[in-house]
Amino acid sequence: MIERSSAPRSVLSNLVLLVMAVFFALPVYMAVVNSFKSQKEIFHSVLSWPTSFSFKNYDYVIHNVDIVQSFFNSLIVTVVGLAGMLILGAMAGYKLSRTPGKLSGSVFFLFLASMMIPFNVIMITLTQLVKHLSLQGSTLGLGLIYIGMGLNMVVFFYHGFVKGIPRELEEAAKIDGAGEIYTFFRIILPLLKPITVTLAIINILWIWNDFLLPLLVLTDVKKYTLILTTNSFFGQYTKDWGSILASLVLTALPVVAFFVAFQRFILQGLADGALKG
Repeated sequence: MIERSSAPRSVLSNLVLLVMAVFFALPVYMAVVNSFKSQKEIFHSVLSWPTSFSFKNYDYVIHNVDIVQSFFNSLIVTVVGLAGMLILGAMAGYKLSRTPGKLSGSVFFLFLASMMIPFNVIMITLTQLVKHLSLQGSTLGLGLIYIGMGLNMVVFFYHGFVKGIPRELEEAAKIDGAGEIYTFFRIILPLLKPITVTLAIINILWIWNDFLLPLLVLTDVKKYTLILTTNSFFGQYTKDWGSILASLVLTALPVVAFFVAFQRFILQGLADGALKG
């Protein structure tokens, strides 16, 4: 009786998963397929297979737009922002978690409170601050801004994860003569690998695909990230959809390559994080 009653549920759940898979895969299919079409063929049918695969859109994007420079700009911003968030966030989360008291509680509350403030509220103030700090137009400056914008969430997750690490490890290291910095980097930080992988995935996707913050900070076309470069194909009266889709595919390729190359470590980190939680 149990097997018979569970069979319809299994079929229904598989059907729901299939519909969701099609729903999420359809935009990807449309972007990839239409990037090989001409403008006329795209307007004729966005779902049909190309009559002949043409790389003209990719050739135009690579040779007429400085896509390589835009890639390195995005890479600099992502690496600087991600490295700063993870290193500073891990250290702050660990220290706040291991130092109970009113001061630590107040600082941690400020991190939590900043998470509740929408970006639109601080957008104008942030723009003025960027000008005063001479960070406008700088990819390195944009990476530093991402550190400040994302540090609150990173500290929050590290703070909670550190609570699950036994204090006996630090006490044993202290007895052996290890200092606090040595203990953190050699003992605690390796144990933070699961949450570090999770936070890295979240923030790589955020920084690499973000549009509004680079638009506010970067003023020189040569400093544009990949997303801003793609936006340049949207004209006032015309839109070159073939070039737009080709640029979007090229923008997504580094992230896809990252997941493929580090898939084993990412899945292991997520699994360890779930078990730890």
